[in-house]
Amino acid sequence: MKRARNVIGLPIICVQSGKQVGIAKDLLMGDEWHIEAVLLETKHWFSSTSCILWKDVISLGEDAITIDNEEAISRLDESLAYTSILNGDRKVTGMPVLTVNGQQLGVVDDVYLDQDLGNNVIGYELTEGFISDWKEGRKWLPLPESVTLGEDAIIVPVHCNELLEEIFISKEE
Repeated sequence: MKRARNVIGLPIICVQSGKQVGIAKDLLMGDEWHIEAVLLETKHWFSSTSCILWKDVISLGEDAITIDNEEAISRLDESLAYTSILNGDRKVTGMPVLTVNGQQLGVVDDVYLDQDLGNNVIGYELTEGFISDWKEGRKWLPLPESVTLGEDAIIVPVHCNELLEEIFISKEE
């Protein structure tokens, strides 16, 4: 498992030239909980938003994201309805996770990615606030088979309450 927060901030390196061409600012998801693109930090306030489509990523490593060459960098198509992990108007972090019967399981603090494929979201790290995190730890919820990413909340099946697991975050993370 790889935490999305550990991916954001990684340098983007071209394998052909060895040149750093950017830094990952965010990850953008499509409708099926798959990462579709890596959003790059902009260098200037008025510059266009650039991204790298996931199909152009060679590897999501511990210390860098690698791409073949600079041609993989493209302008972000603003007409596509991406959901971001960390930033923007349509973001997953900070959203409450509710069961269909209205029980709040927590608020998304991070998203976990499949270690092998890198672009599959496999679960959420949920928080219930600082004091609860300190006393009880955060919770891990595997991505359910049916989930609705709404405008104001993430809706999951009722049985997800039973799937919650405690996790402990090390001080280094």
